[in-house]
Formats: sequence, C-alpha cells, structure tokens
Amino acid sequence: MKKSKTLIYASLVLTFMAFNSSKAQVDVAKFGIKGGVNFSNLYTDNVDDNNVLTGFNVGLYAKVPLANNISLQPEISYTGKGAELVYNNAFVSGTAQFKLDYIEVPLLLMVNVTKNFNIHVGPYAAYLISGKTTNKSDNGNYNFEDNINTDDFNRFDAGLAGGLGLDLEPVSFGVRYNYGLTKIGKDDNSANNFTSPDAKNSVLSFYAAFAF
Repeated sequence: MKKSKTLIYASLVLTFMAFNSSKAQVDVAKFGIKGGVNFSNLYTDNVDDNNVLTGFNVGLYAKVPLANNISLQPEISYTGKGAELVYNNAFVSGTAQFKLDYIEVPLLLMVNVTKNFNIHVGPYAAYLISGKTTNKSDNGNYNFEDNINTDDFNRFDAGLAGGLGLDLEPVSFGVRYNYGLTKIGKDDNSANNFTSPDAKNSVLSFYAAFAF
C-alpha cells in the first residue's frame, strides 16, 4: 500500500512539473530589435507611380506566445514611406518626391506553419513625424517644395500588414507588405491635390530581427 501511494504521489509530482514546464514554455515572452529596407509607393490613378521610394525601418518588438505555434507580436518602429511621382498634364509637369516618416505600431498575429517558417497578419497604426516634398526635375512648372510640407499631410495612417518570416533563433528574417487604408493628404490642400484625393501608402519591407 505504501509503495502504491508513493508511486501515486511521484506520478502526481511529475505530472505537475511537466504541466508547469509546458505552461512556462507557452508563457515566456521574447523581446528584440528589428530593421530593414522599405520600398514604398502611393497607390493612385492620376499619375505615373512606377518609381518606388527606397527607405528604411528600425524598431523594437515583443513576441508573446498564446498557444503552441501561435504568438502575438506588437511592434514599434520608425519607418519611411512615400513615393516619387511623375506629372505630365495641362496643369502640372515635373517629378516630385514625397518622403513621409512615421512612428508605426503594428499588432500582428503570428502563426508558425513549421518550426522555422511563420506567416503573420494584423492591423497597424502610424503617426506622421515628418513630411518632406522635393523637386526631382529641373523642367517642372510647379514648385512642390515651397507649396507642400508636413502640415498638408494627415498625421495618422492606418492599414493592414501581412508577411512571411523565417525563424533561426535568435535571428529571424522576413518580408512584409503594408496596405494603407487612410488617405495621406488632408481635404482641400496641396498634398491632396497633387497626390490624388484617394492616395494611400503602399510599402513592401524586408527585415532582419534579433531576439534577446
């Protein structure tokens, strides 16, 4: 009888330890830094927007496991967006570069399809900290630099983000696309008139990350 009780107690202890161990593995969050390169554009119909603008992104992230192979990843980053647009119509001609710098906060649901491969998707919100317009051609008939500045752009941007990642702990690599849902220009202002009333951000990013 004593031997049976001892075995039962030992089994209970081992079960409890195994449960706590698996629970701890699920509950441990990871933190890290990430950065990379952006290829941004504005999706709009009234200009030639084939020339993408190259920028960068850098920031911090946390990876919070929710269940096996499923995590929540909030991030905060400095990211460059915008576009280089070519105008050639009866009113405006020339090339202008719209450079928009944001503090961006995505909230991503990450699913590991395999041990090292993940897909992630979720919303993002961003706040514009700088909006700069540059004349890129000498033969244009409109001075973008003097007529468009940060005050002509909406301060808030929001949209959807989705991508693929390769996890090689503690290093990971990924590609992500951000699809803006809010227009960048305020109503009835210079930026909105020359980037189109419906112009929104479109960004393809490549990044590397390191977990602590």
